[in-house]
Amino acid sequence: MDVRTNLAQLRTKRGIAAARLAAEVGINRKTIYAIEAGTYVPNTIVSLKLARVLDTTVEELFKFEAELKTTDATAEVFILGETASLPTGQPLRLARVNDHLVAVAPDPASWGLQPTDAVLLTLIRGAKGNVNAKVRLLSDAWKSPSRILLAGCDPSASLLAHALDRQGFELVIAYENSSRALNLLHEGLVHVAGTHLAEKANEKADLLPITKIFPRGSVAVLSFAMWKEGLIVAQGNPKKIVGIEDLTRRDVQITNREPGAGCRRLLDDLLKRYSIPSGKVRGYDRVTLGQLPAARLVRSGEVDTCISTQAAASSMGLTFLPLAEKPYLLVLRRAHLDLPPVQALVETLGRAAFRREVEACIGYDMRTAGDRLA
Repeated sequence: MDVRTNLAQLRTKRGIAAARLAAEVGINRKTIYAIEAGTYVPNTIVSLKLARVLDTTVEELFKFEAELKTTDATAEVFILGETASLPTGQPLRLARVNDHLVAVAPDPASWGLQPTDAVLLTLIRGAKGNVNAKVRLLSDAWKSPSRILLAGCDPSASLLAHALDRQGFELVIAYENSSRALNLLHEGLVHVAGTHLAEKANEKADLLPITKIFPRGSVAVLSFAMWKEGLIVAQGNPKKIVGIEDLTRRDVQITNREPGAGCRRLLDDLLKRYSIPSGKVRGYDRVTLGQLPAARLVRSGEVDTCISTQAAASSMGLTFLPLAEKPYLLVLRRAHLDLPPVQALVETLGRAAFRREVEACIGYDMRTAGDRLA
């Protein structure tokens, strides 16, 4: 038998913060989060105290359920990412966001088999750039309130996912460009959107790309890191590429990012600054979805360079030529700030140990991580 809890829902309904509830019961906030995530079952005394503070019963807080088993149930989902090449039977991760069931295909370049909640049966139709799909459910583990969905293009999101996993929470990642991530958040299909469209993060006007999409006061904006964007070239830079002007050379082939990507916007801005027509750049019209896939093409020698981040270069052992420094921000609905996994995410950003890990692995400037900008 499995113990299921309604603690998160009841606490949110009563408007009681995790820290306050923990103090009144006599336990720490991490224990509250662990109970809500289902990774810790409290003893009788703690259960009774929780019920008293929340004005409910122990039976309402905790229920016995049969262990999850494979089921042949099907469901219709929104499926994120590149869907055109997904085969029937594609494994998918699922997350419940508001009233939507959202599916994400694992990174095809990942080693080993990834956790799976469902498999793809058929694509149904598209609407507003989204694709619906019919899937066969393998379990209902996705119903857990400990799981949230983040859309963004930052490779270090996996480090954040590991940090939350150690606390009993799940972060499902959909690798989407900055514009697409913000649109998905606007449509209510993700909990968190990562973006590097803003030029700076210390002036309200610099959040214009975000404030143009969302009504005032509807979202919270958190600083994640300051990162460098630039040209990624083969290790040792054999083509001796030094700047944006070298992209006009006949012996230099690039791969570009899709419209809406922050790296694509940087390239277009630099070409405009140096009065370079895009037609003079070999490979400008060649589009690769995602920072890591673009960097893989450089590593394989299929192209000579691409615009991406220092993180993508480091992960592939490639040489990085910086061109700009920009903030990477996390945007989320204020209504989701009380969700236990979101609270854990915010706390994790501010932890010195997490900041050191990201700085050491990727080289980001993490000094402002977790700062609330809006």
